[in-house]
Amino acid sequence: MEEPELPVLLVDEVGGLLGVLEAHLPFLKKHFHLITMKEFLENKACLSIKVEAIYMWWHRPVIDHELLKSLPNLKVVASSGVGVDHLDLKLIAGFGVRMANTPHAVCSSTADIGVALLLAAARRLVEGCQVATSPDTEYFPCNMLGDDVTGATLGIIGMGSIGYKIALRARAFEMKILYHNRNRRKEDEELAVSACYCGKIEDLLQQSDFVMLAVSLTPQTYKLIGKKELELMKPTATLINISRGSVVDQDALVEALQTGVIKGTALDVTYPEPLPRDHPLLKLRNVILTPHLGSRTHKTTYMITEEAVENILAALHGLPMPSEVFSD
Repeated sequence: MEEPELPVLLVDEVGGLLGVLEAHLPFLKKHFHLITMKEFLENKACLSIKVEAIYMWWHRPVIDHELLKSLPNLKVVASSGVGVDHLDLKLIAGFGVRMANTPHAVCSSTADIGVALLLAAARRLVEGCQVATSPDTEYFPCNMLGDDVTGATLGIIGMGSIGYKIALRARAFEMKILYHNRNRRKEDEELAVSACYCGKIEDLLQQSDFVMLAVSLTPQTYKLIGKKELELMKPTATLINISRGSVVDQDALVEALQTGVIKGTALDVTYPEPLPRDHPLLKLRNVILTPHLGSRTHKTTYMITEEAVENILAALHGLPMPSEVFSD
């Protein structure tokens, strides 16, 4: 008896800098017949009716009206990662296509990178590495002092799954934790991490030694941190962003860093990514930049693919998706 034909899954490409990781191929091919955008475009007439699902790996392929119109049997789009600001949710839903992201897979590793950036900024690790490895270094300066993390106040803006895991990690450093969130956490959740809720973001900014951004990018959070908010922070404070670059007004941030309004920043996200090579953020000594490393570990990327596959298979069988995203 012949085995049933596998559903066709469209991906942007395989391997290279931006493609689905080759290590994930055996798992994907166990469940789907995989085709790339190049293969699709070369044989569009035949393949258009066969594609039932799209797996977006780091925002690719781009889901636009033209692509959706060319895929009459498309049932689901699964996007890697938690953010969906790159998707036109109403457009996709208008074609009767369901959507999913992978929020569960990315929480721990993204929280880890947030704490790593906090520690790196506080203890001047990047600058210290440069001194230690420079061919001109003859001695280590004894006045190269960092900031204590233990006992410092951490303000978390966005206390979702990632923000809460950051709070759990910060408790190990005996940090005082403040948080601002659209909805207040339950009392037992607050007690578990000794977190204090700030109904006004201004209160959190004024009290925090480190401000951690872990919000989704929405119209409400676009440039959430601007000139006014930066001026509320302590001049000794550090801003850490692991959410989306557009949550911060970068022009205002550059000015604040240049004029000493805040002490420093550590960013895993910017806009655009990467920044133009002449951008002022690349020239400031009180800036740490990483290339959107949040969920990029071997284990987490595989978990992302597993979660995406779980969602796709559920959609293809008409079942509830564990991580469905809705347009409203």
